[in-house]
Amino acid sequence: MAASSGVSTTLAGTGPFLRSSSSTRAFSSPRSSGGFYRVGARGPWRKLALRMSPRCDAGVDLEERQSAAASASALEQFKISADRYMNERSSIGVIGLSVHTAPVEMREKLAVPEAQWTRAIGELCSLNHIEEAAVLSTCNRMEIYVVALSWNRGIREVIDWMAKTSGIPVAELREHLFILRDSDATKHLFEVAAGLDSLVLGEGQILAQVKQVVRVGQGSGVLGKNIDRMFKDAITAGKRVRNETNISSGAVSVSSAAVELALMKLPKSHSTSARMLVIGAGKMGKLVIKHLAAKGSKRIVVVNRSEERVNAIREEIKDVEIIYRPFSEMFAAAAEADVVFTSTASATPLFLKEHVEALPPVDEVVGGVRLFVDIAVPRNIGSCIADLEHVRVYNVDDLKEVVEANKEDRLRKAMEAQSIISDELKRFEAWRDSLETVPTIKKLRSYADRIRASELERCLQKIGGDALTKRMKRAIEDLSTGIVNKLLHGPLQHLRCDGSDSRTLDETLENMHALNRMFSLDTEKAIIEQKIKNKVEKTQS
Repeated sequence: MAASSGVSTTLAGTGPFLRSSSSTRAFSSPRSSGGFYRVGARGPWRKLALRMSPRCDAGVDLEERQSAAASASALEQFKISADRYMNERSSIGVIGLSVHTAPVEMREKLAVPEAQWTRAIGELCSLNHIEEAAVLSTCNRMEIYVVALSWNRGIREVIDWMAKTSGIPVAELREHLFILRDSDATKHLFEVAAGLDSLVLGEGQILAQVKQVVRVGQGSGVLGKNIDRMFKDAITAGKRVRNETNISSGAVSVSSAAVELALMKLPKSHSTSARMLVIGAGKMGKLVIKHLAAKGSKRIVVVNRSEERVNAIREEIKDVEIIYRPFSEMFAAAAEADVVFTSTASATPLFLKEHVEALPPVDEVVGGVRLFVDIAVPRNIGSCIADLEHVRVYNVDDLKEVVEANKEDRLRKAMEAQSIISDELKRFEAWRDSLETVPTIKKLRSYADRIRASELERCLQKIGGDALTKRMKRAIEDLSTGIVNKLLHGPLQHLRCDGSDSRTLDETLENMHALNRMFSLDTEKAIIEQKIKNKVEKTQS
């Protein structure tokens, strides 16, 4: 059902400014010492297969067999107790964390590279109580969206999976997680796509990242119909907010905020003449170069693995001298730079303490301090570098200093966007509610068609096949179909729940239950049994 129930967090406002009324929630669970499952601010991950200790193949096979047996056993127990789940419908949920609630040190441990999204989704969907899943992992957030057969059990399985794949203890993980259910989870994703939950309100890169989740999911076929539709509607909401409000006017991206931060730390008289180095010419690096050029920088050195991307940027930004250096010359380029921006996808730091200690000091005219602005997650700059004298290291968490400017104006724009979010949320919920009645509609029509076909066959046998022409047989068949369609029209109209009329969801569900009872359709039990059967077969295969 789309309506929120059980554990949910009602957002008191928008994005990073107005969150839930309390930073932590709790719900009943035997797994935590106090008898409650604690839910903190917003939750983490890590690269898959990281921190996995080396084992022999025989050990791996044994563990996999034991795991499969345990999983199948759990599913069989689930099947036996299926009646308990008849009153609990599948729920959409999100478990995650973001720049607002968890430090970069934790986010980088939980980050899932795009190349591993499909694998992560496959592992999540193999959990006993998870039907569908999606992963949204960026430099500022790590969020897992799921459709859970059983809410408490499904959420517990996801958290355990996160702890196992990241190497972070569950107890520590809980303190940084946020969990939202059904309409709250959907609203959160719509706000994320609209840029309302971003560190920089209205920034456009997050919408592209949400689109990429759909693109990757469609390419690999791993997204279920609920998650797929929710992400597509989130994209629609994000586009509408940007087109129908002025939220993007004057908005800055993470890259432009990084440039603003660097310029704030430099002496004003030499901010444009400082020697700039950008390491990584991907999307983030390209935006850094563009914003440096817009701020007046005339010479920018770019370190990248291939020169093709740098040449493309050079063609696009013609009034700035852009110099290419290969990665083999990265330390030499850093020695000649006053400000170093990093934005590569490297899983390990590019600069460690010994590398920076070997660099020559910078000129006093630019403050005598070399600046490292790291907007990559995982970080490209080792945290130990911050202890060195004449060096300052900034990461994405430090961009809040820039973002705090004009906070009131940004809040006003966010409130303007909420009506659009509400419209799109109603549309999605109406679509999801309509799914509740689809099985009943199909079973009722199938039931009526079986009776029609049986009675038609009896009628034709009585008349005799030779007594009728093909045209006459077709006319009789069309007559029987027409009668059935007209009789079904009224009941099926009362099963409509797509938001196009004033009928409430409760009324529609009452009608659905009445039809199930009258015609012994037993739809709900058939649905849950089919879901369980699918999970058991998937695990055993």
